[in-house]
Amino acid sequence: MSAFGLYSHIRANRIRSIVLMVGLFLLVYLMSFAGGLLAAALAFDNATLDYLIDVSRGYFLSSLPVVTIGTLIWLAIAWQFHQRMIDALVRGHNVTRQEQPVLYNLLENLCISRGIPMPKLKVAEDPSLNAFATGLHQRQYAITVTRGLVDQLDEPELEAVLGHELTHIRNGDVRLLVIAVVIAGVVSFVGEIIFRGLVRTDMRGPSSSSEDKKGGGAIAIMIALGIVAVAWILSIVIRLSLSRTREYLADAGAVELTKNPDAMITALRKIEGRGELASATASVMEMCVDNPHSGFVDIFSTHPTIEKRVAAIVAMAGGRDPGPIPSLLPNRQLSDLIPENPKRTDEPPPWGEHRQWDRQPALGINPIPPWQWGPEGPRNWWERWRQG
Repeated sequence: MSAFGLYSHIRANRIRSIVLMVGLFLLVYLMSFAGGLLAAALAFDNATLDYLIDVSRGYFLSSLPVVTIGTLIWLAIAWQFHQRMIDALVRGHNVTRQEQPVLYNLLENLCISRGIPMPKLKVAEDPSLNAFATGLHQRQYAITVTRGLVDQLDEPELEAVLGHELTHIRNGDVRLLVIAVVIAGVVSFVGEIIFRGLVRTDMRGPSSSSEDKKGGGAIAIMIALGIVAVAWILSIVIRLSLSRTREYLADAGAVELTKNPDAMITALRKIEGRGELASATASVMEMCVDNPHSGFVDIFSTHPTIEKRVAAIVAMAGGRDPGPIPSLLPNRQLSDLIPENPKRTDEPPPWGEHRQWDRQPALGINPIPPWQWGPEGPRNWWERWRQG
């Protein structure tokens, strides 16, 4: 059943991508007709509605080649330069194996295990915890992780996040999202041009207020604005129609790749509430692992809540949910937290002299001495400290 659902999702994404491309042109043509109707209403505001519609039809047909070429140019720019635009927004840059050996090796091993080409690896210089994948074809695919994610997550958790984004690429979600973002951009751009033209036009001329006005101009303006509003709403519906099951499937794909549901769960819990990129637009946030400002009610959100995603992983793959994590510590080696000349803060253990930990003012914590770690070892020391 899971395999059937996965392959159905991939096939549906391919169909949706084609439908979205066709829908893009339809929306642009619809808004072009609205612009022509608005221009006709402003130029011949005393004419009848039928006459204004005929004039706007002529405007639309004459502008059709220009609109089509302009849309194709927009698509070509988005196809070629969307990654550079996103990198400029989030301060992302390519990293090599020498710069990020752990991160690079994790991604490479995941790709080798599934026999798929390795996407580009990027790091965004942002303290938030998030990651996203971009690209429209194999040579463009890239996975970007934030600096905060690299600093805060351990290797298994980083591997789970990379597996999540790799699954988005494999399932075709990334291409679909990029196309949806392009559609939203085109509709917003054309709509802004129409509204700016309306605001800058003086609609209070003598002909607008004359007693012999037949009313066609005012009705045509209302129709044009209604068409623009409908096109804008449709662009939102297109974005919301991208099923949120893609996140559940990507989480499941990460668990399948890493065989470690606990890592995916703790990664999501650490990202929870800490994923908002300061410089990213709403369209970029829709591509991320978590979108903390996706909507004021659940129906308008682009991502399921972390609670629901964690519950789905626990129900389908097992694992333990630690619950929301209120605070995080830098992901450093424990040896890095031991000062070279420590002040003695506790009595040495009875079984021998050991270096004792000093208070770390920069972290705002008093780490647990090694002899108090207990049988679970150093990996869970911060959890022991948090729980008192």
